[in-house]
Amino acid sequence: MRTLGGHSLAAPAPGAASTQESYFNELASFVERALAAGESYTMGFEGEATDFVRMNRGKVRQPGHVEQQYLDLRLIRGARHASHTLSLTGDHATDTHAIEAALSGLRDALPELSDDPHLLLPDVVRSSRDVRSDAMPSAEAMIDALLSLASGHDLVGMLAVGPVHRGFADSRGQRNWHETTTFNLQWSIYHRADKAVRSSYAGFAWSERELATRIEHAISQLALVSRPAKALPPGKYRAYLPPAAMQEIADMLSWDGFSGRALATRQSPLAKMREDARLAPGVSISEDIADGVAPAFQSDGFTRPGKIPLIVNGALAGSLVSPRTAREFDLATNGANGSESPVALSMGAGELPSGDALAALDTGLAIGNLWYLNFSDRPACRMTGMTRFATFHVENGQIVAPVNVLRFDDTIYRMLGDNLEALTRERELLLEANTYGARVLSSSTLPGALLSELNFTL
Repeated sequence: MRTLGGHSLAAPAPGAASTQESYFNELASFVERALAAGESYTMGFEGEATDFVRMNRGKVRQPGHVEQQYLDLRLIRGARHASHTLSLTGDHATDTHAIEAALSGLRDALPELSDDPHLLLPDVVRSSRDVRSDAMPSAEAMIDALLSLASGHDLVGMLAVGPVHRGFADSRGQRNWHETTTFNLQWSIYHRADKAVRSSYAGFAWSERELATRIEHAISQLALVSRPAKALPPGKYRAYLPPAAMQEIADMLSWDGFSGRALATRQSPLAKMREDARLAPGVSISEDIADGVAPAFQSDGFTRPGKIPLIVNGALAGSLVSPRTAREFDLATNGANGSESPVALSMGAGELPSGDALAALDTGLAIGNLWYLNFSDRPACRMTGMTRFATFHVENGQIVAPVNVLRFDDTIYRMLGDNLEALTRERELLLEANTYGARVLSSSTLPGALLSELNFTL
């Protein structure tokens, strides 16, 4: 158990409010009492209690613990609004004094602002509470298991584990609370220089058996990486992309691909799908909040459906619409964030067992990871990027040699359209690893993909 100010950071009993939730509600009540006539407010909460561990050369190099809580307070009068973000200490007197000062500053600022023509707030109160804080081993136990299983190897990696909290409150009485405990363990095992195998393990429930399976697979691939590399000329090759490589492609699609605003203004890389462009019939993509790590509400107080179909059987079926886009373009909002990017992207599974992927590939490239992706032709949804780490040349279903770095350049309409042969039956939950400022509650659930060809330019 850890404490923040006088407030315990222990996980709550089932059905009971955590100390963070109770304190958030206490501060919301304080804000309500401090409002002047004609004023309303919204208030967002972000917090975490995270153990971070960084490793290098198979040893712990930087263990640490971060506890932080922030309030985003918005004061509204008519169609004018202003916001202030403040860090909480956990001490009631200190925090309420800071809130009073923030309200005073916002109150002074409002007369200087213009009306916001795109301001849209909920007109129905939809309170919610979602707590998913299953018990798991300590960070020390997780790291001990990892380093023991990888003993004797040059391992570099990072672990982030602990509870993350999100909350929303407004002057209508709506209260939303989201609390989840996850772990995100990422590591690479090096042979030398850039010859390495990258792996990850993340989720809600820890299994040392699953970790052992992933470590064993990485070590077996390391033996293959140590073989003399093969240089392939540019050209078109059959390719298998595991979920880790598919995540990079999904991230590119998430860059305005499903944005209601970008689609309405034809700035989306998937704009052609509003006309006649299609992906393969087996491709279905959704925003699947129910099975992800993100909260089922956003910063304006709009709630999110458990599932939003985006692509169904290869055809564009929907988009992510923020409140501001809804107001400007006369659309219905579905609780998207301001950037209208997915926070729980999910791609449907196929029929190919992952264990049979190399046999189905027969001869071609088994690509471990992709990186440095960007659009080479955004309107055509053409992407370019580099292979990374364990990419192998496969002959007759068997890995024969690692391959030197290659650059691909191809369109999504070929990769997940004409050239898509199969998706794997198994999918993997991949958590966002970004920890700049704070852990990010975003995830992808993806299968692997077998392509009849992928275009490599150098």
